[in-house]
Amino acid sequence: MRLPISIVIPAYNEEEGIGKTINEIKAVCYSAKIEIFEIIVVNDGSTDKTEEKLRDLGVSIISHPHNIGYGRSLKDGIIAAQYDTIVITDADCTYPFNRVPTLLKEYSKGFDMVVGARMGKYYQESLLKNPLRRILRFVVEFSAERKIPDINSGLRVFSKEKLLPILPKLCNTFSFTTSMTLAFMMTGKFVKYIEIPYNKRNGQTKVRLFKDSLRTLQYILQAINYYNPLKLFVLFAAFCLILSFLFFFLGIFTHWKTLFSFGIGSALLSLVILCVGLLADSLKQIIDK
Repeated sequence: MRLPISIVIPAYNEEEGIGKTINEIKAVCYSAKIEIFEIIVVNDGSTDKTEEKLRDLGVSIISHPHNIGYGRSLKDGIIAAQYDTIVITDADCTYPFNRVPTLLKEYSKGFDMVVGARMGKYYQESLLKNPLRRILRFVVEFSAERKIPDINSGLRVFSKEKLLPILPKLCNTFSFTTSMTLAFMMTGKFVKYIEIPYNKRNGQTKVRLFKDSLRTLQYILQAINYYNPLKLFVLFAAFCLILSFLFFFLGIFTHWKTLFSFGIGSALLSLVILCVGLLADSLKQIIDK
């Protein structure tokens, strides 16, 4: 495979898995005959022996003086990359790098991005994560108008040239991959998903479930507002309309006049939100000209 690639890995306190990850990447590249490649590890202010172990692994190292975030680490690594074809993965051994040649093969067919869609028990390990993922995926799929098997997978192949114009707008934290998915989808780029197994991680997870989920939702709403604001207002208007029907339905059975008033108010609010959305969409079209 003659396509030169840059492999970018963010690392924060990954002393347990970083060596195994780098060795696996090198072995896969050699066996797949990837003749030209570089490995860039962004040490995001690790307080353990991550940086010490990296010095003996023959990789390019970018070090942050303190922890600043997963997305910022990827941004810095991508900017420093020599080659246009970028592969991102994690340092905790969760992503099977031996599937990357398959992703690269699909990428060479003309896709703008190829993503590994995670499968298996370790991806579904938390009873709380599943409902939260479903909510976030619903909002993203509604916005992008297509099925998205995995909105925030960290194993991806894409073009640096096509990412750079939108890179400053992407999230600096764990929502980076989610905001990247939305940006590619909502600007009409070609994205392909390939199922991959997801392995048990080495070390402790850095994800703070509720805080990071709320932050992800924030960036999703901001992305929708930036790329297609009408979608966001339609979603809110639909919620108010459903609420209106619910008030009317309960009012019929309970004979509470107050519920009918709430129903009328919700319906009017839905109309106002939709009108504001149309205005926001018109302003965006004017700005884009």
